[in-house]
Amino acid sequence: NTGIATYVWVLSNRKPEHRQGKVQLIDATQWYKPLRKNLGSKNCELGEEDIQRIVDLFLKFEETGHSKIFPNEAFGYWKVKVERPLRLRARFTREAVDGLAYASGDEDLRQALHEQFGDALGEDFAKVKKQVEAWLDDYGQDEGDEEDGTKTKGISEAKRKKLLDPKKWQRDLMLADLGARLLKRFGDREFADMDSLEQALKEAFDEWDVKLGVAEKKVLLAAVTYRDPEAPPVVKKLHKPGKAEPDAFHGLFPVEVKGKTRVVEYEPDSELRDYEQVPLLEEGGIEAFIQREVLPYAPDAWVDPDYTRIGYEISFNRYFYKPQPLRSLEEIRADIVDLEKETEGLLQEIINA
Repeated sequence: NTGIATYVWVLSNRKPEHRQGKVQLIDATQWYKPLRKNLGSKNCELGEEDIQRIVDLFLKFEETGHSKIFPNEAFGYWKVKVERPLRLRARFTREAVDGLAYASGDEDLRQALHEQFGDALGEDFAKVKKQVEAWLDDYGQDEGDEEDGTKTKGISEAKRKKLLDPKKWQRDLMLADLGARLLKRFGDREFADMDSLEQALKEAFDEWDVKLGVAEKKVLLAAVTYRDPEAPPVVKKLHKPGKAEPDAFHGLFPVEVKGKTRVVEYEPDSELRDYEQVPLLEEGGIEAFIQREVLPYAPDAWVDPDYTRIGYEISFNRYFYKPQPLRSLEEIRADIVDLEKETEGLLQEIINA
């Protein structure tokens, strides 16, 4: 009528026994009468006969072309989170190491400030704080409206606060310095997996008496690692013997370590994360669906057991869709003949031209 679907819901918590656990859908989209005068986009309405037809269908509670009956579960589904392991390799490069100096964000601004004020930003921020504030005040002043003479500041208050945080400068420049030392130590060596990188870092840090916090180490690793689908999965947790049962479907994978079976969990890759909707009436449930629809294409995938949700969705088009009938061969043949007649001699005219 107006291009927006209208749904009428009949809800009750006192259904008669024959309706309990069931849902009746009625398609009344073709029942209406035209208005004598359009009201904007509205050009039709339900007549008394149309309303009575709907009521009769509802009361009869029978399957017809316009009435369909389903169990409640037919509209339900499990929403499951499907994870795949993060696979990383690592290499220290000049670009990655230099980028550590601006790891707190706003790289262009931080780089400009660093070029202006140097390592004093991390070593003695108080000494250059007023100069940095003045620099930030001036930034963007030329980007104004020439007609009314107004000028706007190019840095938001939240961004300004971060740029004036001495702890962020101290951390970033410390990591950049550490990264340069590691680059000199490792050269262009590629670490094929995270275990070898962790071991190499431990040896270097022990030798240099360097201790990084969890957050600092995370920033360092993010700068020098990159995804590689052929790399071994990144281990999140290796369970002690007997502390966990293998369950690969839910991300608990059995591995052999020094002749003993251990259970390992891998870090999930957020870029490969996916969600599946599994019908509640799926034969075999979630596991059968994943085995059929996911694992043949992603054998390293698993289902997050802590996420699964239940939802419901009713799609009228799915249940009342009527495809347009195919045209007969005679009609198609007649159209082709007509086209041939219309284009007869056209090729010859083009050649002669």
